[in-house]
Amino acid sequence: MADFSPVLLLLLGGVSVVLMLALLRVVRSGREGDAAMREQLAAHMQQALTQQAVLQSEVLRTGERLDQLAVQLRAEVGESARTSRLELTQNLATFQQGLVQQSAEATRTQNTQIDAFGQQLTLLQKTLSDTLARQLTDLSESNARRLQEVRQTLEAQLTQLQSNNATKLDEMRATVDEKLQATLHARLGESFKQVADRLEQVHKGLGEMQTLAAGVGDLKHLLSNVKTRGMFGEAQLAGLLEQMFVPDQYATQIPTRPGSKHVVDFAVRLPGKSDDGQPLWLPIDAKFPNEDYERLLDAQGRADAPAADAAAKALEARIRLEAKSIAEKYVEPPYTTDFAILFLPTEGLYAEVLRRPGLMESLQRDHRITLAGPTTLLAMLSSLQMGFRTLALEKRSSEVWQVLGAVKTEFGKFGDVLAKVKAQTQTVLNTIDSAHTRSRAMDRALRQVQALPEPQAKALLPLESLDGADLELGPKDAADKPE
Repeated sequence: MADFSPVLLLLLGGVSVVLMLALLRVVRSGREGDAAMREQLAAHMQQALTQQAVLQSEVLRTGERLDQLAVQLRAEVGESARTSRLELTQNLATFQQGLVQQSAEATRTQNTQIDAFGQQLTLLQKTLSDTLARQLTDLSESNARRLQEVRQTLEAQLTQLQSNNATKLDEMRATVDEKLQATLHARLGESFKQVADRLEQVHKGLGEMQTLAAGVGDLKHLLSNVKTRGMFGEAQLAGLLEQMFVPDQYATQIPTRPGSKHVVDFAVRLPGKSDDGQPLWLPIDAKFPNEDYERLLDAQGRADAPAADAAAKALEARIRLEAKSIAEKYVEPPYTTDFAILFLPTEGLYAEVLRRPGLMESLQRDHRITLAGPTTLLAMLSSLQMGFRTLALEKRSSEVWQVLGAVKTEFGKFGDVLAKVKAQTQTVLNTIDSAHTRSRAMDRALRQVQALPEPQAKALLPLESLDGADLELGPKDAADKPE
């Protein structure tokens, strides 16, 4: 009943609305119709109300019957559900029992099948092993036969290939021999030609070597003279001194000891003077004991140890004698330094003298003589030159400070003059700014004046003569000239 009452209410509401609309329509038309129509409408309204009452009673009875049917339906549905659950439980129990029985039967069946399959597999494995053994045996025999056939075929092909290679090698050897023979003839011809050219060059070189040997012989003959060797050493020493010093820093052939007639080859003038105003000298004398050195080289070339030792001792004795002579003739402190330099003109001679053990130390200790070769003397002279420059800078340092003091004084005056120039320049700039302002004012005043052609302007204003007159005025007259 609760489910159908909204529908019935909607139907009753619809009928009421229809009746009301009809009533309104009749009322509206009643204003224009007659009384018969009103009566007819009233009769229809009464009939509609009667039918509505009947319909309501039917609706109520229908709702009661529907409620009863709903209660019966609920009871039947509940009973049916209980019955269905009982049947479903029984069916499930039956199905479970059947499923267990089928599983046990399937397990037994599977065990039986697995046993049978294991027996078949064992039999199949044995059969397969026998079959594989037979096939392997047949395959081994077949491979052996095929290998034998392949070996025979390869031997035949190798034999044929060797014969073919031998034939081709013979052909290639013949071709190569022909080409080598032609190339060899061509190369030999070119080689003989080159050898002939080289022999001709060697012949020319031998001629030049003969000329050079003659020149060396002449040089050796020239150096065999003691005076000539001395001149050679002095010339080399003079070249080194000229390279390092100016002529005022050294002297040539000068006696370094007062009252002595012995003159040293060269003497370097050192800073400082003696008590009587004489300069301080560093004596340098060149010596070239060529005979002893040549004998030593000849003995070393012949691998004659006794002769080489004797020649080395003779060379050492000669050097000691020369050092003693230089010390006695040229060293005289305070007119000279307390040592002198013995110059050996060749590096080979200097190296050979240095090889004598204790010789250089002995000469410095006993005779105050220092040995020097060309390279060593050049280094000594470079050191002396640097010392001379250092002393010159020290002497001129006081003069430099005096000049700096004078420059400082003049710089102060220059600052004053520069301030005056700045003031005058500012005055000139101010004057120029004033003139520029006046020129702009004049320009504004003359904007309305019509300009004359250039010839007439030149005739009225002779600017060239005025410019010439301005150039002839001096600076003072130009400043005094009125604007």
